Amino acid sequence: MYKNIKKFIEHSVFTKFITYLILLNGITMGFETSKEFMTHYGVYTTFFNHVVISIFIIEIVLRIYVHRLAFFVDPWSLFDFIIVAISLVPASAGFEILRVLRVLRLFRLVTAVPQMKKIVSALISVIPGMLSVIALMTLFFYIFAIMATQLFGEQFSEWFGTLGESFYTLFQIMTLESWSMGIVRPVMEIYPYAWIFFVPFIFIVTFVMINLVVAIIVDAMSILNQKEEHSIIEEVHSHEKNINNEIIKLREEIMELKNLIQTNSTFSQRK
Repeated sequence: MYKNIKKFIEHSVFTKFITYLILLNGITMGFETSKEFMTHYGVYTTFFNHVVISIFIIEIVLRIYVHRLAFFVDPWSLFDFIIVAISLVPASAGFEILRVLRVLRLFRLVTAVPQMKKIVSALISVIPGMLSVIALMTLFFYIFAIMATQLFGEQFSEWFGTLGESFYTLFQIMTLESWSMGIVRPVMEIYPYAWIFFVPFIFIVTFVMINLVVAIIVDAMSILNQKEEHSIIEEVHSHEKNINNEIIKLREEIMELKNLIQTNSTFSQRK
């Protein structure tokens, strides 16, 4: 019973079925945003959602049965468990926001698709390195936000009137969205030398800091690929070693069989 269930949940067909079910559920959730669609087909989508969550519950129960305590040690399994648990929150007063979060079950694709899981693992592994870059970027933002509020806040209170508004405006400038014609050039009409403030900010935060974050992520992906390649090479070597051992044993058995045949042949000739 145990082996059959384990073989069932680990089978590629079952894994693909869960993946396609998540994708199909994501499509129906998109349709649910249409009032016209829900007016005509709301009953069917609701029934389908109940079927999907029931299958997910059965899957989680089977995985807990197979892996037992190891299920709650694996972070990916815990992630699936939490996502499914959110879907079970009743749609009563005070729980509406959690009910909306049932769309998060689409994130189960991360655990179902190996390549997605690989990317997420790489992102998680670079969090310590990214924190230092983010802290440094926050320091730059804080310093430039104070300066911008003091320099331009009086004339451009909508953009730089408070520290929070300066933070948001500088964030917009960092993304290079309408930074020149929309913000900097109007400021330069009153403060001609404002470019001395904005150009270094864009150079430091946008071109240096953001590229540092990208470099850290790329480096993590490279390390992950190297580990995966090393693991594959070790597996191949281990497989070759096992094959060689089997060949040696087979040769020994052949030699024993040959000696036995020769012995029997010699004994027969003596008779």
